[in-house]
Amino acid sequence: MAFENLTDKLNEVFRNLSGKGRLTESDVKTAMREVKMALLEADVNFKVVKKFVSSVQERAIGADVMNGLNPGQMVIKIVDEEMTELMGSETTEIRLEPGREATVIMMAGLQGAGKTTTAAKLAGKFKSKGRKPLLVALDVYRPAAIRQLQVNGEKQGVDVFAMEDGTRPAQIAQEAMKHARANGETVVILDTAGRLQIDDAMMQELSDIKEAVTVHQTVLVVDAMTGQEAVNVAKTFDEKVGVDGVILTKMDGDTRGGAALSIKAVTGRPILYIGMGEKLSDLEQFYPDRMASRILGMGDVLTLIDKAQEALDKEDEEKSRDMVGRVRKGRFDFNDYLESMKQMRKMGGMSSILSMLPGMGMSKDMLEGAVDEKQLKQTEAIILSMTPQERANPKILTPQRKFRIAKGSGCDIATVNRFIKQFTQMQKMMKQMGGMGGRRRGRNPLSGMFGGMGGSRRGGFPF
Repeated sequence: MAFENLTDKLNEVFRNLSGKGRLTESDVKTAMREVKMALLEADVNFKVVKKFVSSVQERAIGADVMNGLNPGQMVIKIVDEEMTELMGSETTEIRLEPGREATVIMMAGLQGAGKTTTAAKLAGKFKSKGRKPLLVALDVYRPAAIRQLQVNGEKQGVDVFAMEDGTRPAQIAQEAMKHARANGETVVILDTAGRLQIDDAMMQELSDIKEAVTVHQTVLVVDAMTGQEAVNVAKTFDEKVGVDGVILTKMDGDTRGGAALSIKAVTGRPILYIGMGEKLSDLEQFYPDRMASRILGMGDVLTLIDKAQEALDKEDEEKSRDMVGRVRKGRFDFNDYLESMKQMRKMGGMSSILSMLPGMGMSKDMLEGAVDEKQLKQTEAIILSMTPQERANPKILTPQRKFRIAKGSGCDIATVNRFIKQFTQMQKMMKQMGGMGGRRRGRNPLSGMFGGMGGSRRGGFPF
């Protein structure tokens, strides 16, 4: 994810501060200089950095902090609060119109920012909340964009409205509104054309669409990989067309992350969502406080729980409860293990999950190294080479059966034996842990999903 280098550098600054029993004004100023350099290297807007560092330093040199029991922790708390304030403090939702009137959302942005895919992702979000969205293809210059929207709309189970070549985008938008009223669609998402760079023709086309239909929300899609250029694009679009909110895409890539920390402060427009991958489900609500926690290396457990709950909601509720019961009784079998791996992938894989846990302090390379994906695939191949009876009851795995499984999964018998032994040890440990927490009421949304997933592969778990 973005911010890896920034997180590493900030953690180094905080480690130095926490190692001091008392802080002097000089200590704070030295730390703030390092924070300033780290933010600038992360491509955060210079004016934003200057104001941010000044605010933190002013609060940190107060008597309550300097004379406190743990001044280093107090400085971290101040940085966390100021960073949250920088990104908007409160989470902003796309405002939907009340009653039967359809909410019209116009998606705008430069070509290559991921606008068409994001439109489909957004439609999926609204559908999951009980709305009936309609995707409208207004990029009449690129047939591939229309086809892409149709394919993604089909995957999301969302209707897509398109017209023949030669029809003006503003006219298509008008016809789409008639279609939406006739079919009871409550959210209309207009996927407009992009350009390689901002030009007058693009801005005029967006203005024409706004004149042709009532646009309730204009959402700008920008590529986080472009850093400060994304901030400049947002500022220009807002000045010329008017923007209600921003969606940052490619936040899972090797971006320095400066756009996320700068857009709200420079444009005054909130970040609504962030794109965290290419899958149509990889669109996260933007929470400024949670993002600040991620940047400071404190994890994001709330988003992890939200992801887990969302994945569980799509599964049969009785099946989920049954898995939790088997985990507590130590009856977690290979079928449950496969189910856990499936749920893990829905949430972006183990590396993504680890990145949200507090105290991990790992870079992207370290996180990927902590989980051996090749070994996970081998483990899955071993289980898939078993019969249904063998998956449900590991005790019947005789040497002959293990030999057949090893041959079917393309590994040696020693690997199969090692995995089964580790799995058996994990079952015993889970039974003991289940007994300890058996009296607790309620259900943790993570328990059914990760009942079979343990710590690092070095700790005896089958990773």
